[in-house]
Amino acid sequence: MSADLKKKETEMSNLNNMMKQAQQMQQDMAKAQGELAETELVYEGNGVKVTVTGDMAVKKVDIDQELVDSKDKEMLEDVILVAINAALTSAREETEKQMSGITGGLNIPGLF
Repeated sequence: MSADLKKKETEMSNLNNMMKQAQQMQQDMAKAQGELAETELVYEGNGVKVTVTGDMAVKKVDIDQELVDSKDKEMLEDVILVAINAALTSAREETEKQMSGITGGLNIPGLF
């Protein structure tokens, strides 16, 4: 067998291995995304509790009755906004943590 033929066989073998790894990564990512969709993260502070899922869906917002009764609309809006953003930040961090475990730390733009 010539050296060129051996080199081509090695390259094909390497390509096949890369394809298998990519397919496995794709399966692992699909599984992780399904799990993240069911993972709930909660932020609680200043009388507001926000529950979001790992896929960035806001599931529930609880507001203490004292805040509702305060009649300070602007303050209530601010507190809710802070709580939602904090909960979504937690969800984004959890997603990045899960996905980086699958991708081996590769930074793939637009992945998550």
